[in-house]
Order: sequence, then structure tokens, then C-alpha cells
Amino acid sequence: MAKLFPTNPSQVMVIRNVTPDVVTMSLPFARFGRLKFGARGTLVRLASGSVAVFSPVTFTPEIREAVDSLGGKLKYIAAPDMEHHLHVTSWKKEYPDAEIIGPEGLWEKRQSNPEFKDTSFHHVFTKETNNAQQKVTEEFDSEFEAEYVHGHGSKELVFLHKRSRTLIEADLLFNLPAREQYSLTNKAADSGILTKMVHPFLSTSGDATWQKRFAWYILSASNRKAFRESMQRIDKWDFNRIIPCHGDVVESGGKGVFRTVMEWFLDYDKKGL
Repeated sequence: MAKLFPTNPSQVMVIRNVTPDVVTMSLPFARFGRLKFGARGTLVRLASGSVAVFSPVTFTPEIREAVDSLGGKLKYIAAPDMEHHLHVTSWKKEYPDAEIIGPEGLWEKRQSNPEFKDTSFHHVFTKETNNAQQKVTEEFDSEFEAEYVHGHGSKELVFLHKRSRTLIEADLLFNLPAREQYSLTNKAADSGILTKMVHPFLSTSGDATWQKRFAWYILSASNRKAFRESMQRIDKWDFNRIIPCHGDVVESGGKGVFRTVMEWFLDYDKKGL
């Protein structure tokens, strides 16, 4: 079986404060064991003192130190789509009082795995519930906007941390190569034939033509109308930074990057939708 995650996460994980309240945990991740995507989890300290984690990665002693540096009260674990959930149970074991957030269908998917099946979900986003009406808790909702992009093939949850103007997402937008995520390894983030072939499809450089096509023909294929409506709602949010799971953080100018990649959905009349 191809190795997806590093066997030495403590040695290759980059943990850093993006802001005093936002911490990223970046490490190598290779799809099919060869395609260098990188992985990233994000910790956010709420004004109340509670901490939320989005796309939890392999739990390490260094991560515990990072959570403790934010006050130690981890209350929310968000699995943002059907793929980014593999470490939810291990985090729940470390923080048994934490509440798990995820999209519809993910709990059911996890029932086939004995390790995951007994992990309960507390807040499930569904397409029947209008995004504006979907609630987590008053504490959480006062800090974050959330959009359930059910038109995305992986049923993506996208979050805006309003105070830091940071968009946190998993597989909505990619920013390869994953330089930070491979920076503590002896491998270049853009090395390997398969990686070199795929990177143009998942890059935000220039006019991002190939990633536009990837979003249009692949990500939104299951329900392009719903996907487009979600992109229009996200476009109304006020954000400057984007923290993706795959590729480097967009430290500033994130709104422009989002609009470039999602141009065909935001300017959909030109595509005949």
C-alpha cells in the first residue's frame, strides 16, 4: 500500500503562528504515495478561549504544545469534507469533550471502519438546511461564517474566521507546490514526474487557467449550479488570507486569488449557466 503520511510527523511538521490566534500545522502528504499534495491542519483560538481545529492532521506532542499555547481548551473538531477526516477520532480521544463538525454522509461513510464507527458527530451540515440557518453554537457562529458547498464532489465545508479575515478550506482551492509542507524533508515539493504533471492543474499562478478548468469540469461536476451559488456567497465574505490544506498559505491578496480561480462561477453568464 502506498505511503500517504510520513512515519516521522514530529520531525517534518511545520507548526507556526499565522496570527496570535491562528496556528497552522503543515506536513508532507503524498496522494498515491507519489503526488506531493502536502497536508495542513489549522488551529483557531476563539475570543471565548475555546480552540477549534480544522482538517486535523496526525496528532503529536508538538501539536499538544501548540493547543496548550492557545489555552488548551480544544472544543471543536471540524472535518471539512468526505476526505479530510482520518485523524478526527485520534483528536477526539485526546480531547473527549470536543464537538465534531462535518458534512452529511461522512458519519455514514466512517461506519465501515471499526476504528472510526463509534465516533459521534455533533454538528452535521446538510443541503436541506439553508447555510444562513445552519448553526453550530453561539460561541462558534459569532467567530465564523460557514458555507456548505454540497455541489463539490467531496461535500466541502468552507469557513471564514472573521476576526483574522482568514478563509479556511480543504479541497476547494489548491495552491501547489506545497513548499512549506515539504520544507523539513529532503524532497523538493515539485519533484517527481507525476507531481510535475499535476501541479499546473492545482496552481494559482498567473490566470490559473488549468485550476479554473479543474474546478469547472471536476470539482463542480456533480452540481455546478449549487457550486456556483456557494462561490457567490463566499465571494461576499471579507477575507484577505487563504489557508488551504494542499499547498502554501496565501498570506495576503486571498480574495483576488479566489476570484481568479473561481472566475467562471462568479462571472457565470459568460458560461451560459
